[in-house]
Amino acid sequence: MHFQKRVAPSKEATFESYDMRAGPEAEELMMPLIDRQPNPMHPASVPAPAATSTVRRDAIQVEHIRIDSNRHFEDVRVSLEKLPRFDDRIRDLLHEGEIERVRSDLKAIQGDAGLVVFSIAMHGDWLQIISGKRKAAQYVIGNVLVSTRMTQYQLAAGLYAPLRIMLYENDAGTATIEYDQPSSLFGQYGDERVTAVAKELDREMYNVLIDAAG
Repeated sequence: MHFQKRVAPSKEATFESYDMRAGPEAEELMMPLIDRQPNPMHPASVPAPAATSTVRRDAIQVEHIRIDSNRHFEDVRVSLEKLPRFDDRIRDLLHEGEIERVRSDLKAIQGDAGLVVFSIAMHGDWLQIISGKRKAAQYVIGNVLVSTRMTQYQLAAGLYAPLRIMLYENDAGTATIEYDQPSSLFGQYGDERVTAVAKELDREMYNVLIDAAG
């Protein structure tokens, strides 16, 4: 089994702002056809001020990990899918306000691994519309109890919670697993409380995937 890390080159963060306000022509088009002139006696006929949006772009450094297994795709897939699956009935309990029951059920479902499979997308099957079916699957894996420990401080961290893992058959006929190191994704928020939890995920994810790869 071969273990490889690849770190994308870091770049200085860049910031761009755009003025999204509509011009007078667009404002004219938005006015009712029967009432082209604003009527101060009827505030509803006065066009609302156009909103301004700000766009920010940051370049981040991500550590990408590739694990090449000596095992076949199906063998690794079976091992990986021994992880518990998320039970959607827990969402119903949440909607009903059964918070303590939600906590206890989340703890029970995660088991010893500390990770749960939320969904599996068989990307290789879709390749039939282009060429031929391949052995490739994307796993969405995480832990609600862990992710909320991060999103309570940085809501944007929900972008990476749960995490994604790609399993596929490589050119040698064996299995390869690829994923991005959690701490390098969550670390972009510059919040040590978030990063500390993400480092726990680093260890849990690595242990689960190494075990599946054999």
